[in-house]
Amino acid sequence: MTDTITPALVSLDVGLGDDKAAVIRALAERVVAQGRATDADALFQDAWAREQKDETGLPGGIAIPHAKSSAVAVPSLAFARLRPGVDFGATDGPADLVFLIAAPADAAEAHLAVLSKLARSLMQEDFTGGLRSARDADEVVAIVQTAIGERDAAAPATAEPAAAAAPAAASAERTRIVAVTACATGIAHTFMAADALTAAGEKAGVDLVVEPQGSSGYQALAPDVVAAADAVIFAVDVDVREPQRFAGKPVVRSGVKRGIEQPDQLISEAIAASRNPNAARVAGTAAGGAGAAPAATQSIGARLQRWLLTGVSYMIPFVAGGGLLIALGFFLGGYNVTDNAANVVVDNSLWALPTDEITSPFGPLGQYLGSVAFIIGATSMGFIVAVLAGYIAFAIADRPGIAPGFVAGAVAVLMNAGFIGGIIGGLLAGFIAWWLGRLPAPRWLRGLMPVVIIPLLGSIFASGLLILFLGRPIATLMAWLTDWLTALSASDTGAIALGVILGLMMCFDLGGPVNKVAYLFATAGLAEASAENTAPYLIMAAVMASGMVPPLAMALASTVLGRPLFTPVERENGAAAWLLGASFISEGAIPFAAADPLRVIPASMLGGAVTGALCMWLGVQSLAPHGGIFVFFAIDPFWAFAVAIAAGTVVTALAVVALKKWARKAPAVEADLPVAAVAA
Repeated sequence: MTDTITPALVSLDVGLGDDKAAVIRALAERVVAQGRATDADALFQDAWAREQKDETGLPGGIAIPHAKSSAVAVPSLAFARLRPGVDFGATDGPADLVFLIAAPADAAEAHLAVLSKLARSLMQEDFTGGLRSARDADEVVAIVQTAIGERDAAAPATAEPAAAAAPAAASAERTRIVAVTACATGIAHTFMAADALTAAGEKAGVDLVVEPQGSSGYQALAPDVVAAADAVIFAVDVDVREPQRFAGKPVVRSGVKRGIEQPDQLISEAIAASRNPNAARVAGTAAGGAGAAPAATQSIGARLQRWLLTGVSYMIPFVAGGGLLIALGFFLGGYNVTDNAANVVVDNSLWALPTDEITSPFGPLGQYLGSVAFIIGATSMGFIVAVLAGYIAFAIADRPGIAPGFVAGAVAVLMNAGFIGGIIGGLLAGFIAWWLGRLPAPRWLRGLMPVVIIPLLGSIFASGLLILFLGRPIATLMAWLTDWLTALSASDTGAIALGVILGLMMCFDLGGPVNKVAYLFATAGLAEASAENTAPYLIMAAVMASGMVPPLAMALASTVLGRPLFTPVERENGAAAWLLGASFISEGAIPFAAADPLRVIPASMLGGAVTGALCMWLGVQSLAPHGGIFVFFAIDPFWAFAVAIAAGTVVTALAVVALKKWARKAPAVEADLPVAAVAA
């Protein structure tokens, strides 16, 4: 590996300008002068853009402007010991030690690991003290190269901190905290915050384990460490990867820089949150948690579940937003809005309202606005298969998988292969993108792999297989399945049986894969619904109503019918579950199922089956795919919808109370059951 720093990149006891922009520019020019970058202005602009997002000055007179830039040819560190210091935004004054960290846009993991080691060394007083007392550039280079491992070729560079491993023996009396650190570039602040929090945790007497999510990748915390944690710290400037692993844990959130500057306060806040039942918690459910365990240790089934649920989680906003807009379109434009919505939108405007075929109860304005809402909603719904496939591929191969996955999803729609085709296309695209991303590539080609080579070959492979071999058989299967379910819903007996099946699926795992399959089937059918084909509306109503039953039933049981049978924490969860259930968030019942799955799950399935059957028997239709009682205007008849939900809620609540009273619990079995198992 080429030396990251050389004496020619070191400036000692100099003034490089009156402000930080001048210093960064001077260091960028030094990197270019040594032939390690091609364009000083481009490197400056990339580093300055990072500086504008968050100043890089740190306590102790340190500054680390940094960037990943296409202008950089060789990973480099340019260092300046300034006289006088320059303000880089630190709270304790100007910086006299400044490193410009310059990484290529396609930097290899080994190079990023070296740069990350430097950032972590800056948290050590002996390292910064050595830089301040160094007599010449050669001594600075020796100090830095020793710190980052370039002086000892036998020591492999790694970006993974010692803190990422579980403590050897966590004391039962000590608060257990897990933390995630991540910055925009994933090179410097990420690892400095990890080290600062680790040191502060030792000082505070807590068991703290940190997961730095850097540019060179990350090693997920062990599932048992996450499960045992009393609280979570997210010191991040970007989204936490696979946040569902921490679902339900008390959480303290901050920017990554606060993790460096105020680690003691963050840990104090996390300790307080761990003891506060009303503290903010990580949203979601461990059941759907992508990455609940490191991929290398997960079973094939667990990994498949994680990939599919990742795709579904990204798809749901398109379904919810698009479906509600379609429902609003029907409300404003009338039931016949589908007949000519496109023509109304194209041929008219707010200043020239339609005059022909006015079917809206609100007149020409309602006809136009309803058509607009319907077209936008239908467009959003048109993305769902592509989004599903794209983010399944993303879950497998990260960002290189997105483009092949989206294309495969679009091809699945073209071939009439539906969401099953989208799932298969997403898996194919993800696998090929993952495989291509691990092929050894020459340095000159490495930068093209994620943006050109992988999308090109991945799209050809996944979409080609769908077009040539898989698309038509899947389309035939989808057509047969749709016709069968439509026929089933056409007869009273068949419709009731279908409602029972959908209700059981929705309540089996409370937001897990079986629940999502039923929901996905219902929402996918909405795109084919019309005034003549109302079966998808019936199915959607049964699915939504059944999914509302478990949280509403747990709320009724824990706060009204059987309060003494539930713990104080469960009663608090029950109060919140009223709103969650009314909003069609099945996951509101997960805290109850996690504590007592052998009673809660069967009782929920019983009530869900009752609600699904009643919805189909009463002919309830829902034009909206989400929203619960808050989309009452899109449900017809709403009274029947409410009756079905009330019946299922009472059945489940009575069943769970009866089971808690008279069915013996097996503590040894349930005590070891992880939360994730509820929806596995």
